[in-house]
Amino acid sequence: MSVEIVTKEDLQLLRMQLLSDIKAILVAHSKGVHAPAGEGYKTKDVRKILGCSINKLVSLRVSRKVRWKKIGGTVYYNREDVRRLVDEGF
Repeated sequence: MSVEIVTKEDLQLLRMQLLSDIKAILVAHSKGVHAPAGEGYKTKDVRKILGCSINKLVSLRVSRKVRWKKIGGTVYYNREDVRRLVDEGF
């Protein structure tokens, strides 16, 4: 049976890795840009991603540059279309 000794440096390294992982999770969560599987982005999220106004978002819908669906009272935008707009440098 082998014995592994844990040093203070090992614990410090583990601490730094945990802190960086937690920070990455918090940053991703604070952006609020996450959609459940099978749904698209909500209007608020798309405006935050693209940095545009409501009127510009409606203009994108009318010009069919982004697909959308209204479920209940909430409008959801197609995730691939929003990513394409970001990649094109909208």
